[in-house]
Amino acid sequence: MNRILKTFLMALCVGAFALVAPVSAKSKPSVALFINGTLGDKSFFDSAQRGMVMMQKELGLKTRTVEAGFDPTKWKSSLIDLADSGDYDVIILGTFTLVSLTEEVAKEFPEVKFILFDGVVDYSKGLKNVQSLVFAQNQASYLAGVVAAKASKSGTLGFVGGMEIPVIKDFLVGFEAGAKSINANAKILAQYANNFGDPAIGKEIALAQYGQGADVIFAVAGGTGQGVLEAAAEQGKLAIGVDSDQAAIFASSNPKISKSIVTSALKNVDNAIFDSIKRYAGGENIFGKIEAQGLTTGGVGVVVDKTTQKYISQSEIDAIAADVISGKVSVPTAF
Repeated sequence: MNRILKTFLMALCVGAFALVAPVSAKSKPSVALFINGTLGDKSFFDSAQRGMVMMQKELGLKTRTVEAGFDPTKWKSSLIDLADSGDYDVIILGTFTLVSLTEEVAKEFPEVKFILFDGVVDYSKGLKNVQSLVFAQNQASYLAGVVAAKASKSGTLGFVGGMEIPVIKDFLVGFEAGAKSINANAKILAQYANNFGDPAIGKEIALAQYGQGADVIFAVAGGTGQGVLEAAAEQGKLAIGVDSDQAAIFASSNPKISKSIVTSALKNVDNAIFDSIKRYAGGENIFGKIEAQGLTTGGVGVVVDKTTQKYISQSEIDAIAADVISGKVSVPTAF
């Protein structure tokens, strides 16, 4: 069915239905996840996919995940095809790289709802069909910095970022502040891979940083970060994962890597998008605004497992988190 005919028929249906009762959401909306990359990063995108599985299992929703790949020239046509299909009430997509595309496609398809995580659209353009989910990653990385400084013997820490962009720099400033709250003389070696999907580059940078004296490296680089974790295991050093509990993910497939991960800074994309869809399905209007996820809401945090507790206890982490939540500790941000 072409777009003009579809729009015309939809207008007739909406007009007729409006005589009966207004509806803000479907009890069982169909939901698609659009990934500008691929699954398997054991980090950010995989976290979003877990949220989709939760929607399917716990809410009984029809879901689909589209892996659009890493070629930006293909993202627009793929997203338009998904929106134009009429098969999905809500499309979830994420990161700053898709902000302008989300604005464009959401304006073209006002009947489709969009949830953009880790990015914010310009609401001066209207876009009442878009929810922007943002995360206080600087708070999670502050706690990660505390763990890193506690675990470090050399006082030199590493940071491998995917790209030098505000959201990744936000991780860095929080990490540095957390580390220096424990060791004022802590040294941070920071480098950007300019890639979120190349483990070889991540490993190369990590090996160089370990060679310069770092004994704990924070990997904030999506799939590229897997190379950092591999380097830590090979060198007998420590690493910090990101977005997901990466020690748990590698526990069965590669125990050596798992044991090298002292903690992971969590950005709970899965819980955030599941919560948004659950509320929408319940009739709440969640669109047309920004929603923040931080330590207060449980949107971010750090993993405290057996490896972590060799260096710091759960109660110590909880106390520091409470100070951040109360404002007693002010965490710097790159924004």
